[in-house]
Amino acid sequence: MQLLKCNLLLFTFLITINSNCQVLDYSWKQLVRSSNGEWYKSQEAIDIAENVLLYQRNIGGWPKNTKMHKKITEKEKQELIQLKQKPNGCTTDNGATVLEMTFLSKIYKETPDERYKQAFLLALNYLLDAQYDNGGWPQFYPLIKGYYTHITYNDDSMVNIMFLLKNLFKKTGVFSIEPSEDVLSRAKTAFDKGIECIIKTQYKQNGVLTAWCAQHDETTFLPAKARAYELPSLSGQESAGIVLLLMSIDNPSTEIKTAINSAVTWFEKTKITGLKVERYKNEKGEGEKRLIKDENATPLWARFMNLEDNSPFFCDRDGVIKTSLMEIGRERRNGYKWYSDTPNKVLRQYTNWKEKWD
Repeated sequence: MQLLKCNLLLFTFLITINSNCQVLDYSWKQLVRSSNGEWYKSQEAIDIAENVLLYQRNIGGWPKNTKMHKKITEKEKQELIQLKQKPNGCTTDNGATVLEMTFLSKIYKETPDERYKQAFLLALNYLLDAQYDNGGWPQFYPLIKGYYTHITYNDDSMVNIMFLLKNLFKKTGVFSIEPSEDVLSRAKTAFDKGIECIIKTQYKQNGVLTAWCAQHDETTFLPAKARAYELPSLSGQESAGIVLLLMSIDNPSTEIKTAINSAVTWFEKTKITGLKVERYKNEKGEGEKRLIKDENATPLWARFMNLEDNSPFFCDRDGVIKTSLMEIGRERRNGYKWYSDTPNKVLRQYTNWKEKWD
């Protein structure tokens, strides 16, 4: 029933987009990823594109968690113009910058305004400049002190960048804007360095390759801490995105094959069966989350697993490790994705990948 509701909502959303109706109630990510075609010729899409151009900083990046499709006042426009020369806050976290580039590519295909192309290329240059020499990407560029300087796999930040670069230099047609051959060469080099970084950061547990942390130290490559409740660990969520990226590579090297095979072995070892995450209302009518038994449940993986023994753990904002979801407070329990089913996608694709490449 829940799946049916989600599908109906998505169907309704797509109809809304394609008929030039109100889109402001939907998330920016949903709008960018779901909308295509004729809608990008509409005045509504063109108005949103103006916002996207305004929010872009002169360095090429965008801030995160911004509803680019929300109407802005004249005063806000002037403030955004003043902010353009300030690079602080530009990031690839939560899909930022890559989402805006995707939007610009889609609207350029239907409404070929040269400004969209130039903004896209400026953003591409930003991504290439932001990469470390070791192949990783920080969460923010220019760099911000703190955990933001770590090589960031969290929420697929680095994976999103690398898929974008791969689609560009492979000329897949996913993006309507084609950079020059020199820039494509830079993109290819950046991608290759990124793969080298991924191979180097795969964690060895008692000498055995396993998976990845949500972030790794940019100097030592070791799993690193982010926020108080995001301790060094192995990640079921972020590791899945990394393996899907590796499996998309044609003619993979021996190192890439080893990385994939090792990660899949780890996914099989750490999957949680017979349990599912249930959302419900408590006696106060507040949304809650808990883990319940269900023999037919899709396998799950913990977001955080102990580096020594893969045991799942959970934290409140005090950083104290707990062994079960119900031991942490309501705010963090319900305000964070502690389990993931994304590795199932890896396992579904693995057999075909192995037959083809290994």
